Amino acid sequence: MAENNLIHETSPYLLQHAHNPVNWYPWNETALKKAVDENKPIFLSVGYSSCHWCHVMEHESFENDDVAEIMNQNFVSIKVDREERPDLDDIYQKVCQMTTGQGGWPLSVFLTPDQKPFYVGTYFPALDSYGRPGFGSLLRQLAQAWKEKPNDVKKAAENFMETLQKTEKITTPSKLEKSILDEAAMNLMQIADNTYGGFGSAPKFPNAANLSFMLRYSKISKISKFSEFVFKTLNKMARGGIFDQIGGGFHRYSTDARWLVPHFEKMLYDNALLPIVYSEAYQITKDPFYLEVIQKTLNFVTREMTSPEGGFYSALDADSEGEEGKYYVWKKSEIQGILGKNADAFCLYYDVTDGGNFEGHTILNNNISTSTVAFHFGTSEDDVKKIISDSADILLELRSRRIRPGLDDKVLTSWNALMISAFAKGYRVSGEKSYMESAEKCIAFIEKNLLSGNHLLRTYKNGQAKLKGYLEDYSYFINALLDVFEINPDSKYLDLAVNLANYLVDHFWDGQNNSFYFTADDHEKLIIRPKNNYDLSMPSGNSVAASSLLRLYHLTQEKKFLDISLKTMESFSIMAAENPFGFGYLLNAIYLYLQSPTEITVLNTNNKNILNLLAKRFLPEAILVTISGSDQLKSLTKYPFFAGKDFSPEKTVVFVCKNFTCSLPLESESEIEKLL
Repeated sequence: MAENNLIHETSPYLLQHAHNPVNWYPWNETALKKAVDENKPIFLSVGYSSCHWCHVMEHESFENDDVAEIMNQNFVSIKVDREERPDLDDIYQKVCQMTTGQGGWPLSVFLTPDQKPFYVGTYFPALDSYGRPGFGSLLRQLAQAWKEKPNDVKKAAENFMETLQKTEKITTPSKLEKSILDEAAMNLMQIADNTYGGFGSAPKFPNAANLSFMLRYSKISKISKFSEFVFKTLNKMARGGIFDQIGGGFHRYSTDARWLVPHFEKMLYDNALLPIVYSEAYQITKDPFYLEVIQKTLNFVTREMTSPEGGFYSALDADSEGEEGKYYVWKKSEIQGILGKNADAFCLYYDVTDGGNFEGHTILNNNISTSTVAFHFGTSEDDVKKIISDSADILLELRSRRIRPGLDDKVLTSWNALMISAFAKGYRVSGEKSYMESAEKCIAFIEKNLLSGNHLLRTYKNGQAKLKGYLEDYSYFINALLDVFEINPDSKYLDLAVNLANYLVDHFWDGQNNSFYFTADDHEKLIIRPKNNYDLSMPSGNSVAASSLLRLYHLTQEKKFLDISLKTMESFSIMAAENPFGFGYLLNAIYLYLQSPTEITVLNTNNKNILNLLAKRFLPEAILVTISGSDQLKSLTKYPFFAGKDFSPEKTVVFVCKNFTCSLPLESESEIEKLL
């Protein structure tokens, strides 16, 4: 009698399935060899711990003894956490997209023993319904086909493989010119929702990189409608139900066009990418509302998503007690019972009604100003602000005693790197020291637990790190090291970034097609070596590599970094102009290149006014390094960026360099203003 083999895994998602009657295997040699030895097809099921329909399919099918028996007799069943193995997910999602026109999770793929797909779908109900075959009858049909018509099945698999290989097509490179940004910005505006902000209709995702690109385009083109659209989007999101009004942090996406009813899971990467756009908006507008959103979000991550060791957890589930959103919603009577006389002002501000806006409950959201509430109750605006703030604290404290959503507590290198960048940016605009400490502590955590020699590992949980890092692990972490280095230029950060960049170029670069592979050259052999070029809910490793290598080139003058960055951007520039929605981060990299980075060095950080001026200014084309001590400068002189600059203990001086010419040392705010 075989058994379920998931109990020794570290992934919370795999462990959720460790007690199913299905004889699950993780993706490993044992499972793949078993399929070949017994000539059985593989059933591959890919999901992640906070995925709602994954839970549904588990409950309906994988906990069902009859279904499990068919699976155990006829298939080798393999469970994969897409967050641990994005390479497998990428390959088989592409197959699903090509076949059904859509992808998603749970991803359900049937493979020949040599891993080639022959039937694919996402969620299958237990019984035939909604025009979808029931999972039990599908298993029987495919098992029968494998036994009786193996050649037909293999032929289907070969057809899949041919189509799949075509998707890895070579792109047409193009020179980088401003017209790429013009075309991209116009195309993005075509899908912009001018009423509620964001792109497309429901469901609506935050798409941070596209918003950052529009802020940059507004700056370069001097057309304000682009930045105004971004501010509208950021305001609507931060006041909508997609933002956790009392606890801070963003939910995954909105199910409606108005950002009201979210899909309630909270992913680490959304809460890393969004504070960066809000920081940029704050630098442009100085609107304290944006600063508040940044602080609420970073404070949420500190409070609920940070491990004692300094790494960041991956996700919070949408469900608690089996109901989506239950943890986050309120009944008006409940709030009245808790807040007493302050309840009316709170309920008016956060749109809490007797009938509610979500299955009889209310998702807190805000469409009116504190001054309107003050006018309504004949009191001062300051009083209203205090009532709302105090009431939110009381409700948050009470909410924290509810049964919490499940936590996916594995630590992923790439997602942690995004969060490091967010804390660094948050520190820059707020001056809140704890944010910088969180960023540096996480770098130390990755160095200690996920860096082995000069290569990275992917995932860490319960003291165990495993799986070789992917392109995004390297490119995001190099980027994060540079973000922290600019604020605290300790040479160890730049040295490590250079080492990892060299490793990246040596092991991931595809010199024939001028882009990076998703996996290193010593990675396990899969049916294809995947590439991932699109910036979707997270930026692609190619886009972040292009941007990081460009920044590294300016700090080190290592020409190889510039060449590779340029080739990557040129490979995708036409696609980015035509389909900007999938290339927001790449467009930001192209912007940086076309503007040719302004290199700003601050020597001696004692003049807080100068520091403040620079930190709170929107300078997306700048590399801004702030050096606090002469020892710091000494350890960096081997890098061309810092050569020939003298540190004065008496005063703060600033150098501004562009296109290989540098200013004289500047000492006053007005001189600096003039040059920027």
